Amino acid sequence: MNPHAAQSISLLTLVHSLWKHRQLLGQMTKREVIGRYKGSFLGLGWSFLNPLLMLCVYTFVFSVVFKARWGGSPEGGEESKAMFAIVLFVGMIVHGVFAEILNRAPNLITGNVNYVKKVVFPLEILPVVTANVALFHALASLVVWLLAYIVFIDVPHWNILLFPVVMLPLLLLGLGVAWFLASFGVFMRDIGPAISIITMVMMFLSPVFFPMKSLPEEIQPLIMANPLTFIIEQARDVLIWGRAPDFQGLLCYTAVALIVFWAGFAWFQKTRKGFSDVL
Repeated sequence: MNPHAAQSISLLTLVHSLWKHRQLLGQMTKREVIGRYKGSFLGLGWSFLNPLLMLCVYTFVFSVVFKARWGGSPEGGEESKAMFAIVLFVGMIVHGVFAEILNRAPNLITGNVNYVKKVVFPLEILPVVTANVALFHALASLVVWLLAYIVFIDVPHWNILLFPVVMLPLLLLGLGVAWFLASFGVFMRDIGPAISIITMVMMFLSPVFFPMKSLPEEIQPLIMANPLTFIIEQARDVLIWGRAPDFQGLLCYTAVALIVFWAGFAWFQKTRKGFSDVL
């Protein structure tokens, strides 16, 4: 493979590459997940313990120190705190997937120089590996959430099965942005720290810690411009409130996400011929 040759930007090429290298995807995902906790006493247990600890900290700060209460939950008592924690956790899961994909994207190429220079390797799958790892951690967090919901609230509504449908558009959007960032990260090394700040700001400017209806109307359009907001609201509808998702809204979101998905992949393919020269 000539690293300087033009690469196809067709989505069919991408699908073929993902299918052709499906075993490699699985092996790299497994290696990333296990390698992150290698040598630790708890091992993969940290994938469950970490979100649980963060949930406890955020719940204490907002429901005990600031005495925040989610709209519609009962006043005071342990039940109110449990509901706040459960609602908060859904927002953290959604944000966690998007943030992990974006935060790791700028270093995907610079952190794997050997794949660029020495080995015939499908570089386009690296963001997909990162997305798979993020989904694994989201699944672990979702198991923790489900156990908490059953213990403190009740058996979830069957609409919980629609959660993957709600998350798919955000995953497509995240992958599209990740291809852009992976490419930019080769030529602009400052992009990594900047993305970390942006994803943190996105968390506080999305309804992770507060319901949308609690905001003044003039501020709501700003929060709705955050790509996390719509998905978080839809995720809570299917996981907690037992409502059907807004399929029309999801369709529009998916259409935009697909455009970003393809544009990011096309940009990555067009610029990858310069990676070996810079690195």
